[in-house]
Order: sequence, then C-alpha cells, then structure tokens
Amino acid sequence: MDRHIPFDKLHNFRDLGGYRTRDGRRVRPGRLYRADSLGKLTKDTDDWTRFLALGVGTVIDLRHPWEAEGRGRVPADASFTYHNLSIEHRPYNQAALTPDVDPGPYLAERFMEVAEDGTKEIRAALELVAEASEERALVFHCASGKDRTGELAALILALLDVPDETIIEDFSLTELATPALLADWRARNEGRSPTWPGFARAPESVMRLFLSSLRARYGSVEGYVTQALDLNARSLSTTLRTRLLEPTPTTWPDLTYRRATPQDAPLLVRLRDTAALWQLARGIDQWRPGEKDETHFRDRMREGEVWLAHTNGSVTGAYELWWTDPAAWGPRPPDAGYIHRLMTTPHTAPPGTGRELLTHAESRIATEGLPYARLDCLSSNPRLRAYYESAGYRVVGEQRAKDGGSGSPYAVTLLEKRLV
Repeated sequence: MDRHIPFDKLHNFRDLGGYRTRDGRRVRPGRLYRADSLGKLTKDTDDWTRFLALGVGTVIDLRHPWEAEGRGRVPADASFTYHNLSIEHRPYNQAALTPDVDPGPYLAERFMEVAEDGTKEIRAALELVAEASEERALVFHCASGKDRTGELAALILALLDVPDETIIEDFSLTELATPALLADWRARNEGRSPTWPGFARAPESVMRLFLSSLRARYGSVEGYVTQALDLNARSLSTTLRTRLLEPTPTTWPDLTYRRATPQDAPLLVRLRDTAALWQLARGIDQWRPGEKDETHFRDRMREGEVWLAHTNGSVTGAYELWWTDPAAWGPRPPDAGYIHRLMTTPHTAPPGTGRELLTHAESRIATEGLPYARLDCLSSNPRLRAYYESAGYRVVGEQRAKDGGSGSPYAVTLLEKRLV
C-alpha cells in the first residue's frame, strides 16, 4: 500500500510506478524512483543490499556539489552510473526562515527560480531519464527528496500525461516522511528545531501554485520544455511514455480480509494519512493527516471491529465497524452496524475495492442479526453521497452539528441501507 520503500537511513525513497495517465495507462512499477539523499547509504549494510536489489542503473543527484562533498554521495558501484546535476542555482536556508513565511507561495516561487535558473541541468536530467535502459531503474534525489526532487518528478509525470491532481498528491506524500526528516535535522544540529514550522513539510498548495505559475508563463509544461529547455517536447514525451508506461491490468486477484489487531494500528494510521493527502490534492477538505492516531484505531478495535483487505499479501483497504454511533445518529435501538473510515489505497487498489469493502461490512452486520447498515458523510461532499447512494444507501436525515471529537462540529448526511 505504501509508496515509501523501507530503509533504515532513507526516509523518502518512493516508487513512481502505478500512477495512471489520462489515456488509461500507468507508470511501470520498479523503473522510476525518487528519494532523499543517497549519501546516507553505506556499503555492506542492509540498506545497501536493499538498494542494489532494486536494479538501479542510473543515479541523478540534484544537490549542489558542495552538498554531495560535505554530506556524502551514493557509494560508487559498477552496477550504476552517477550524475551530479545541481538544478538549484540560488541556495536558501529553509530551516532559518521565520514562522510568518507561508510555505505555499514561498516555495512555489523558489520552484520557479529553479525552473528558470537550472535549465541546463534540468534538460540533462530529462534526457537521462529518456535515455535510461528499459531494463534498469533510475533514481533521482536531493537532500530531503522534497523540493528539487519534487520539481523534477512533476515535470516527468506531466510529460507522461499524469493528471495534475496526482502530481500534487505525489509531492505531498513527503508529509509522511516529515517526522523522520525533522529528527535527522535535529540530530545534525544538537537537538535544536528549525525556526520555520514549514521545514520538511510538503503542503499540496506548493505544487498547485508552481504548476499554475509555470503554465501562466509558458502555456503548458510542454511549452516550458520547448521554450526554456530547448527540447522537442513532443518527441521527449513520446520517448518517456514508450519507456515508462504500460497498460493498466484488466484482471485483479480477489480481495482477502482479516480482522485488524492492535499491532496493525501504525499501518492504519499510515493508510488514513495517505488517503487524506489524496483528498487534499483533489480539493476535498474532509480528512487531514495526523487527525487519527494509533490510540484511535486500537479503541475502535476494542469497542467494535476494524477490518483490513489484502490483494496478493498487500493491504488495499480497511474500514471500521461500530455498533453504536450517538454522535451522528443519537440514541438508537441495537438494530444496525455503523460503517466508518472506508479507506482504499490510492492507485494500487483493484477497481471496485470500495464497493467490496462495503459489501464485506454489510455481511458482518448481517451476521450479527442486525437489519440495517448505516453511515454518514460530510454534507458538503455530494460526490461521496452519490457514491453511497449508488451502492444502495438512501438518505434518511442530516445531523447539522456532529461532534467527531475534534471540537469543531460539522454537518453530515445520514444514509441507511436495509439488509436482506
């Protein structure tokens, strides 16, 4: 379920595979990676073995040469070539920024500076991606794997015809690595914290503003490639798509289910935070990362049920099942199960996973001899309401001031399904 590939020293190493393009294809898994500094790798360690097992043939280091020299570069190995292409020409110290600096517009402006200062290096990086062997993977990285890496990832994904919402989401996934990146910074700086609260953060507004600015100046990403990089954008895009795209699978393994245990709480937090970032990238302000912690999921397991769905051993979804829900529905007789936090893994769950999770939850409710399945959704989310209605649920009311524990009541639409 997780795009972050686990390493001991690396915190933001991710596969760009699986993202879908507008024409229905997807980026080939295991061919294009983005990462934080590979200078943290050391030979003859488990991390080094994991890295070599990915079959990387090309490494692009986007840092300044003095960063690579001072912090280390990836150890040399005959299995790959190394290229240092510093796309940033005006370095700046994010950690020392003042708290009043808004990350969105500030970083978007820095991204535009990089796009216009680093044309020679960006061009070379895109050419390396296009020329890389189809049988070997390529990884590009900077220090945290966020800004310079995020900008190059955005350009590549746009040329592959991946939708903006997915590009924005991909950028914001660094949020899942922020705590570890901050811990590394503090360890290097005698336990101090950065003065800027936005340090190591990747709010979706940054990439949204950057893409908007780039298009305002050049008309499109292809226009930028043509005008600023002096490349044939159509030819480059065709080459990238030939090398990096594949048809989306038409058949998928069946889902398997198991009841979650307390040891699954960290995984459930990660799944929910990932889903929250997916929503925010699409302008859906319903969930936010960090709102539900491990204690929340353990409480739900103790008071009700939490179920995980798997495909080929990988988590593809989850849901909570409650036996009472007074915050939304008020006092009720014990005649229903209440479905909450229906979650699927973005881009990797088989089509229809959400509907199958609903069906599984309904079967659990029926097994308890209860005649109704109930759920609620934000009144401001008509798309989600329509989804549930298409699954057989009908609107039976509205709770205008549900208290979900955040201290800020909100309106929800109440939906119910009679189980046969």
